[in-house]
Amino acid sequence: MHIEPGVVNGAKILLSYATAAGAGAYTMKLAWDALRERGPASLLMRGAIATALVFAFFEILPHFPVGVSEVHFILGSTLFLIFGPAPAAIGLALGLLVQGLFFAPFDLPQYGMNLTTLLVPLFALQALASRIIAPGTPYVDLRYGQALALSTAYQGGVVLWVAFWAIYGQGLAGIDGIATFGAAYMLVVLIEPLVDLAVLAGAKSLRGLRDSGLVTPRLYA
Repeated sequence: MHIEPGVVNGAKILLSYATAAGAGAYTMKLAWDALRERGPASLLMRGAIATALVFAFFEILPHFPVGVSEVHFILGSTLFLIFGPAPAAIGLALGLLVQGLFFAPFDLPQYGMNLTTLLVPLFALQALASRIIAPGTPYVDLRYGQALALSTAYQGGVVLWVAFWAIYGQGLAGIDGIATFGAAYMLVVLIEPLVDLAVLAGAKSLRGLRDSGLVTPRLYA
């Protein structure tokens, strides 16, 4: 989902700074909630693990340019279900930043756009989870339909934001590239719920993690 350089230029890029600042402010709110829930050590550990995983997802898993952006296996819903919203947001933000600083400096001008594209769908995913998952249901007991809904919401949000940035920067001239990108992302939508369920199934057999502080309390409780 890395927006290609040149898609948004000049003064228009200022909007991405504003949207990224808003996403960052909400991440701070989530982080404060997580601090009160389990303390700083748990938040730091989960955030660090999520950051390392996001960096690995971007650099190691298959990724390829399609249309106006790149197709990645971001696994945003997996990060959310295992670590919680704040560590997932921190991991996405820092993993993307580390990649840009050390491996893809040409992506740094687009950091605000890419950050917005990753985080706002995560916040929408959090809202959806509160509606479709009963309060007493631990994440390890999710059904395939619920995992599919969460993954589709996240990936759909990513596609919508990529489309927004492309149309904002270039008008309808790049509509073919947007359509190609969206179609390619259907592969991610199909695979990610299976990954979620596989990870959750593995977590079921590792209930010793419940009180470790390395996962979100909602995973088991």
